[in-house]
Amino acid sequence: MNNYFELYEIPVSFTPDQDNIKKKYYELSKKYHPDRFTLADNEAQENALKVSSLNNEAFNTFKNTYKTIAYVLKHYDVLEDEEKYSLPPDFLTEMMDINEAVSDIEDDKDNSELLSKTNNTLKQQLESWENDIAPLINNFDETKPDKELLLKIKDYYFRKKYLLRIKNRLSELA
Repeated sequence: MNNYFELYEIPVSFTPDQDNIKKKYYELSKKYHPDRFTLADNEAQENALKVSSLNNEAFNTFKNTYKTIAYVLKHYDVLEDEEKYSLPPDFLTEMMDINEAVSDIEDDKDNSELLSKTNNTLKQQLESWENDIAPLINNFDETKPDKELLLKIKDYYFRKKYLLRIKNRLSELA
């Protein structure tokens, strides 16, 4: 079983209940911890190790909203690993302005005013992302997944990926 939702016995969701996630994580951790299988046969040891590893992967995915979004999109075959995605030109234009500011900061690391302004702009973009994606995620219904809605969420996933790259560049300068 490689489906995190099945492993945790929860419905497919972009916002799984974190209390249930923790509870199931600890339950499975206790049940399948490899130390409990030291005297078992090789097959049982391998299975315990596999489930334990899968449990850790699932927990790390579900405790991170961004990773959960990616996982759900992959679950519905809307997102591929290493996918090249074309973001809308208006978004890229906005990002070009932020990237130019980051480049200016790289050239003049003492420009604290530009650094502060760029950090604020990026913060606003990330807040806007949160506000824009929330209604899309709230409209998701596992019982009748809407391909168009999933594609919109995918677009926001790639926007955030772009924003996080810029954020990482900025944090390296601080």
